[in-house]
Amino acid sequence: MTKIKFGTDGWRAIIGKEYTNDNVARVAFATAAWVKQQGNHKIIIGHDCRFGGEMFSRCAISVFLKEGLEVLYAEDFVSTPMVSLSTTIHKAYAGIVITASHNPPSYNGFKIKAHYGGPAIQEEIDRVEDLIPEKTDYQLFSKEEIESHPSARKIDMEQEYIDHLSNAFDLDLIRNSGMNFAYDAMYGAGKNVIRRILPEAVILHADDNPGFNGQAPEPIAKNLSELASLMKSRTDLKSGLATDGDADRIGLYDENGNFVDSHHIILLLIRYLVEFKGVKGKVHTSFSCTSKIPELCAHYGLDHTTTKIGFKYICKNMIEEPSLLGGEESGGIAVSTHIPERDGIWMGMILWEYMAKTGKLLSELISEIYDITGSFAMERYDLKVPEDKKQSIIAACKAEKYESFGTYQVQGTERIDGFKFILSADSWVMIRPSGTEPLLRVYGQSSTYDKTIAILEATKATILA
Repeated sequence: MTKIKFGTDGWRAIIGKEYTNDNVARVAFATAAWVKQQGNHKIIIGHDCRFGGEMFSRCAISVFLKEGLEVLYAEDFVSTPMVSLSTTIHKAYAGIVITASHNPPSYNGFKIKAHYGGPAIQEEIDRVEDLIPEKTDYQLFSKEEIESHPSARKIDMEQEYIDHLSNAFDLDLIRNSGMNFAYDAMYGAGKNVIRRILPEAVILHADDNPGFNGQAPEPIAKNLSELASLMKSRTDLKSGLATDGDADRIGLYDENGNFVDSHHIILLLIRYLVEFKGVKGKVHTSFSCTSKIPELCAHYGLDHTTTKIGFKYICKNMIEEPSLLGGEESGGIAVSTHIPERDGIWMGMILWEYMAKTGKLLSELISEIYDITGSFAMERYDLKVPEDKKQSIIAACKAEKYESFGTYQVQGTERIDGFKFILSADSWVMIRPSGTEPLLRVYGQSSTYDKTIAILEATKATILA
């Protein structure tokens, strides 16, 4: 029996190894039992563009139907935000997404969304894990058997999402702004949306490629070289947007082909929502985000909280108290004017509306942020190290053995989730093992990019020595 544990957002495993129909059926059985305990027997399910998505989705649907649930499902691929939104529209207790999000192509996964349209909180995930049986009997229904089943119904989640988006944004303003935009779908589940709502946009990697051309569909700079080159070569393009495999994470480029990370995106979103939309509320960001966010919150008189890493912790705060925004370093951001769910396309549309409304470019809007917070740069190293070495580094962090990294002296430490070492008033480095991949992540912040890289290089040399 494979022990199944959910990470920071769902269960993820390698297809054909741990991620099999038998194990998907076990998780689906536990999910069905959990849903039935709530008295609401309706569940939403969809899959992204990843290899095997349709088959694994059918497997879960087969179990749900056998267990007596009413199942609303998408016939074709959908994004995670689409499933989350449809869960609220149809008043289901849970939404399931067959996706491994940004993980490499060899992975697939199983995300659980709650009735409020965001990730199920940790306490609920724990209940599902406790209900996973060692094995379960199931019959894999055919597509035709599901279509004819009285408790199963197809719904158009993509259309529901586009209708919701069209009502929330001034699309005419964006289309007629004189600004041209590019979108890199990374072969993911967001690929239809932008070309439907902004048909003049330049689209990259929107064809069918369930292996993502051999690359993890994570919208970070090293994976977006074609989009970066396009932005640098086309002076008419004013911004480039990218989303990950299930379209809940954002990557962004300015008009000069410079990557705009999620820290800057969060700051831009806060400013636009406060100054142009009049939205107030608490801001929640994960432990690995820039310290400039609480500075901007203080400027606007907003409360700010720092959470553990994993959007489910942010979501819990957002549903429990009046909130403006919740965001992660990894590009997952939610706003109170939408659902409490990460949504890369939605965040991109807010920023493009911001640009259209002000007539300003992203570089200009970021400069205005710096006028308030001062300039800064963030970067992250993902280190593939042997498990024994990774554990020895974590043990050294716990034992407070690192007093310096090269010439950088440790002034203080924070341990909300991982180990953050304060090096100066505006510089820090953080070490944390990934919750979804076999990696050791090292994050850094300083006043310039070169200084940030110098800190990361010194930290890498110290911990790998």
